[in-house]
Amino acid sequence: MQVRGLRAALNAQKKYRFKEPEGAVDHLVVGGGVVGLAIARHLGRRFPEKSTYLVERHHIAGEETSSRNSEVIHAGLYYPPDSLKTRLCLRGRALLYEHCQTHAIPHRKTGKLVVAREEQRPYIQSLHAKAQNLRWPKHSPPSPPDTPACPTKLISGDEARELEPELHKNIVAALWSPETGIVDSHTLMESLEKDIADAENSELVYSTRVVRVDPSRDGPGWVVQLVTGDAEDGDALLARSVINCAGLTAPLILNAILPEEQRIPMYFARGSYASYRGPGIKRVSHLIYPCPAVGKDSHAFHSLGTHLTLDLQGKIRFGPDLDWLSPAEGEEDADFWQKHLVPTDSRLGLMYDAVKEYLPDVVPEGFQPDYCGIRPKLVGPGAGFQDFVFRRDYANGEKEGELISLLGIESPGLTSSLAIAEYVVDDMMGAGHA
Repeated sequence: MQVRGLRAALNAQKKYRFKEPEGAVDHLVVGGGVVGLAIARHLGRRFPEKSTYLVERHHIAGEETSSRNSEVIHAGLYYPPDSLKTRLCLRGRALLYEHCQTHAIPHRKTGKLVVAREEQRPYIQSLHAKAQNLRWPKHSPPSPPDTPACPTKLISGDEARELEPELHKNIVAALWSPETGIVDSHTLMESLEKDIADAENSELVYSTRVVRVDPSRDGPGWVVQLVTGDAEDGDALLARSVINCAGLTAPLILNAILPEEQRIPMYFARGSYASYRGPGIKRVSHLIYPCPAVGKDSHAFHSLGTHLTLDLQGKIRFGPDLDWLSPAEGEEDADFWQKHLVPTDSRLGLMYDAVKEYLPDVVPEGFQPDYCGIRPKLVGPGAGFQDFVFRRDYANGEKEGELISLLGIESPGLTSSLAIAEYVVDDMMGAGHA
């Protein structure tokens, strides 16, 4: 389950000899998912006189986690109050809705119901109590004193069925979250790409991967070797700052510069989604989340449960579940997870059993495999909550030439993306670039 080795990937840079850099850039962003794009965009705006270079190994942006998720704008309900996930989700939600409005990005504030049976009532009551105590995080504009950061309302089962008539009669209460929504993540990423392309000193480069990273031998910074396409050899670039937003492969880039005993363990978790067409979902217009799964099947599903989401065209889907992945014996390909992206019907029965607990009229034959996504994990099953990690390393141990690695950026990464950019650029890098 834990991916420690992948020795071929970790030692791949030995294949490439050190090269003297042929050019220099102030900021090198590695990874063109939604978070990398947001950071490159913010760098170009915060430091317009400095050069920003984003490299993405795929031929288009967001080919991995960013395009294989629920596309939900999360309200900020679920995580510890002072965690980065909560603070960045709250701030990111506000920034994302504003960005969607100003850039004409398709989105909808659908609202969400967290539904509960009688024995689950304490869970939604605790969520509500926590939400009432959340405060707007750093960088948030001044708000009226009576404006909650995460508004919620406890409602009865009958009130919930007024919103969603198909809900099970054993649903006795629900938590209403009006700030939850959905977004077209592809159009969002296209808007970020355009802003980067329009910036005077920023550049996007696709089909280009990092194959070697070394501390610079002449001054602060990192010598990064890049290979484009199927080329056997590449070019070296001096990057005064590197922001590692490589998502699923971010630990590999960091581990390549660390001694073996300090390397970051890696875990990969597949989440599968099922589409649904059939009875039991008539006129659904809100997201519906159950309380967390318990009992014999709790290992199969993430803590948010097998929930109902819809896209902007009204298509209903259920998921994701949680399936821990490991490379096969002797397998050392860092991208072994790609062969697990083909959805199958092997888990549809579990999904149906979970969904009928709150939507009793759904039928098994209505479920069809839809798509899968892979989540970058820093801890394995049973380890409990893991926050986002923003790690800073310096070339040659000096306090210059920083390498900032973003690790474990899973949900609510999409919602938090613009706030993550603000945090990395303004809070982590701002003082050193003033």
